[in-house]
Amino acid sequence: MSKLGNLGARLHRGEIGYDFVKNRKIWYGLSILITITAIVGLAVRGLNMGIEFQGGAVFTTPKNVSVSVSQAEQKAETASGHDAIVQKLGDGSLRIQVAGIETDKANQIKNQLSDDFKVDAEQINAELVGPSWGEQIANKAWQGLGIFMVLVVIYLAIAFEWRMALAAFVALIHDITITVGIYALVGFEVTPGTVIGLLTILGYSLYDTVVVFDSLKEQTKDLTKQTRWTYSDVANRSINSTLVRSINTTVVALLPVAGLLFIGGGVLGAGMLNDISLSLFVGLAAGAYSSIFIATPLVADLKEREPAMKALKKRVLAKRAQAAAKGETEFQGDDEGYADEPEDAAPAVVGPRNQPASRTRGRGRPSGKRR
Repeated sequence: MSKLGNLGARLHRGEIGYDFVKNRKIWYGLSILITITAIVGLAVRGLNMGIEFQGGAVFTTPKNVSVSVSQAEQKAETASGHDAIVQKLGDGSLRIQVAGIETDKANQIKNQLSDDFKVDAEQINAELVGPSWGEQIANKAWQGLGIFMVLVVIYLAIAFEWRMALAAFVALIHDITITVGIYALVGFEVTPGTVIGLLTILGYSLYDTVVVFDSLKEQTKDLTKQTRWTYSDVANRSINSTLVRSINTTVVALLPVAGLLFIGGGVLGAGMLNDISLSLFVGLAAGAYSSIFIATPLVADLKEREPAMKALKKRVLAKRAQAAAKGETEFQGDDEGYADEPEDAAPAVVGPRNQPASRTRGRGRPSGKRR
């Protein structure tokens, strides 16, 4: 078995584990800092909305034009009096976008570009985009996002419980805010492809969260009938048992997206790939982070506000203090099924009372006090 596979198996069995829930205040603070940075970037710099949302004109030159991208950008800005975005296409032609211009102005710019590039005006293709069309796209995107959020909350509330639905909703808002903030900070153009990428990463983020929640739901059945583990202990076990799976899924998804963003958009200069690839890359990474560090710890916080879980935590801590005072390392009585766990391990899967202890846990000695 590979080292990673062996690590995943040990995490799943609870032989090792990291206490994510205990350190939740650190993750909350880090997320708040990142979110504030994203919001400040959005407020100060704003989003670089594409021509599809602002309206304007797109000019496509013929293949044989002998003008560099920087020269074309300078000439287009001079001709239009507006900022221009120039991209070199795979066939050697140039795509020039100028936002916020009318039809008459577009014809003047087209004629001026034909003179500057020394090509026939008929060879320059001009497409006009009205601002009303872009506004319709934006409204449809917000409607789709709102419907998606409502359906997610309803589904999770039915399949799990309202606390998990609320935690998942907070995680999704966290992912959206960070992704949009990154777009504002780096200045990448927001296009319909960006919206598609944004909606796509919400599904990935939700998938990772649901995997952990499903494990948590299964492990907390009849939790109050034992006095060995608190809800936070079992929540932490759920994160650790699915940790390698979440990491593998995220890395496999990020590799092709990174290829689009850094190689396709950066090295090869296919700038049109940046709009969708950046949203996918940032969103996938933020989604994996939020499912591990935000959603599940938040569920544990909300759940342990319940009277039953408060009482359970009080009993567990009292029993641990009693065992520590007597010099015991394991618990006995109604929790024999949980005896002989390594002290640094994550909690074992909660199951029926008085279930036999695992052979590997006892290390050849009975449960109870050390001899």
